[in-house]
Formats: sequence, structure tokens, C-alpha cells
Amino acid sequence: MTDPQALPPLPLPDGIAAGFVETESGLRQHVLRAGDPDAPLLLLLHGFPELAFSWRRVIVPLAEAGFYVVAPDLRGYGRTTGWTADYDGDLADWAITSHVRDTVALVRALDRESTHATIGHDFGSHVTAMAALLRPDVHQRAVTMSGPFGGCPAIARREDSVHTDMLALDRPRKHYQWYYSTRPANADMMACSQGIHAFLRGYFHMKSADWAPNDPHVLAGWTATELAKMPTYYIMDAHEDMAQTVAHHMPSPEDIASCAWMPDSDMAVFAAEYGRTGFQGGLQSYRCRTSARFQQDLSVFHGLRVQVPMTFLAGRQDWGWAQFPGALQAMESTFCPDYRGTHLIDGAGHWLQQEQPEATVRHILSFLDATR
Repeated sequence: MTDPQALPPLPLPDGIAAGFVETESGLRQHVLRAGDPDAPLLLLLHGFPELAFSWRRVIVPLAEAGFYVVAPDLRGYGRTTGWTADYDGDLADWAITSHVRDTVALVRALDRESTHATIGHDFGSHVTAMAALLRPDVHQRAVTMSGPFGGCPAIARREDSVHTDMLALDRPRKHYQWYYSTRPANADMMACSQGIHAFLRGYFHMKSADWAPNDPHVLAGWTATELAKMPTYYIMDAHEDMAQTVAHHMPSPEDIASCAWMPDSDMAVFAAEYGRTGFQGGLQSYRCRTSARFQQDLSVFHGLRVQVPMTFLAGRQDWGWAQFPGALQAMESTFCPDYRGTHLIDGAGHWLQQEQPEATVRHILSFLDATR
């Protein structure tokens, strides 16, 4: 693999600097940053299939509001090194507690004791919530985005027939997270017939507010018939892989040309980085989330509540906030005693900080002001 330090620089907005930070967790972490290094620290954690680059539209506005803003490529992603994603290797490095450890190590490497706030999107939202739960001394405020925190799993394991039930539907279906946990998933995307750039373009389009069918609503429960109401990028047709799934819903050339939030030059950054690293680094964490072993490890924290101030942001057209029935409601009522509200932002699907950066910044700053 090419040394990331030898790669061409990313096409970043003015005011954002890229660099590398050596951390105690063994990573040489690629970070984007802006603002006064002595200002309060905001740590921005991306999701899948994304990068620190996903925060490019909000980093400078947050820095201009008086913060030191740092967005890393997480373990398994982009230009961060010190990881190896081996499907047959030990998954321990990919457990959520390892990602929390990475955040603590990065904060220390930045010569800080804590963040003013940690802000996470998608998988980064899961890391943010768990970081706030386990290390509230380090992560003193939390903004979660797109993926609500429904608490840690129960100690007593329950039989879950939903996957068998989905396969038994008249239109057989499967859950994307369980598909992403399979051995072929990485190769399916890397060797897809449309190419990585077109695949990612279709994936980002289909999960955005630009795709008209995105109209999420609360699901009645974790059952096959309820889950099957979601689009196929979440509850896939059983016989298709993810690249085949999104190929049915590609944007037109006119749609691509008019997509201001993701011009093709920005899409090329994602395609080039994933073309270089593959997707397995991100997929490893899905494997931990679907593994009984790692869920049982997390069950020791069952019942713990996040004690720091927390808020939740999502696109109104994002099925992410509804995909796990009851999770958002549990976050609002049970697991976050200092919960500061749910904000669904119209005109955004899953890629909130890219589709609606101004609204995202406004809600983050409002939360930070209210918890000052």
C-alpha cells in the first residue's frame, strides 16, 4: 500500500490543514484540522463509507465560531495507518471499545485532557455515544448524528429469528449489516461491474434526500414485515449484493451534474481512497456489531446511561434514525438523562453534514451554547 504521506494532497477548502498524529493506540492518524490550537477542541468522527473528508463543509465554520476542530480518518479508513483488516484475523482491534481507545489516544496526542464536544455521524455516532458512556471525563459533550444510541445489549441473550423470517418473505430480504459482515462484501464492492466511483455515486445518491423514495417513519417493531418497509440499501433483496442493489437507482447524468453537495471532484476523493484501501477496514466494525461474542462483551455495560449532555441530529429523509425500532425513543427517554433534543433537518438524507452543512453547524453551535 502506498505510504499516505506520499499521496497527493486532498482538495480541501481554504482554512483546513491536513496532517498526521502518532497516537498511543498504535495509529498514525490522518487528521484534518482548523482553528486556534488553544481553543476548545471539537472532535469529528465520520461513518461508513466515509472519511474525515466528509466533514469538509463544516470544519471551517465551526473553527470560525471559536473552536479547534479536528477530524480524523478512523481506524480502518483513508490515510490513517497502523491497522490491518484481515477477514480471518482477530477482530478485537475493531471492537467498539478499541475505537473508543483510539479517541482517547488521539485526544492525548493533541496534548488535551478532554474534548469540548465529540461529534459523530453514522458509525462515528456509535463511537461518540460509547465514548461518552465510557469516558465522560474525556468526552464531555456529545452530538450524535444519523445513528441513535439505544443503549448496550442485554446480558441475557435472546433468540432473534428476524433474519430467517426475512428470508421467508414472499420477496426474500436480508439486513445490510449482516451482509456487510460476510466474507464476499468487500470484493463485491471492489470488483463491482460499474466501478468504485459509480458504485459510491449511486450509494450516496440513494441514501440522500435527492432520492425521492426516502420518506422514513417510525417502525412498529423489529420484525421482518416491518423491516422490509425500508429501502433495499438497508433491507436488501436476498439475491443481490450492495453494488447490484444501488445499480438499479443510479442518478442521471443531469442529477450528477447538478449535485452541489457532492460534485464529481469530491466523489473522486472517496473513490480514490477506497480504491486504494478497500472497504474491509470499515466492514470489520460491522462484523463486531453482528457478532454474539462482541455484543456479549458490551453487555457488561447494559443499563449504563450517558451522563454528559447529548443531542441527536439527522436528516428528515434519512432512514438511519428509524432503522432500529425503538432506539431513538430509548435515547430520548432512558439512556441520556441530560438529553438536549432531537433535530430532524429537512432537505437532508443520510449525509447530513454534506447535504445541509449550514443547518448542521447551526444546530451544533446551538447545543454548544446551551451547554456552556
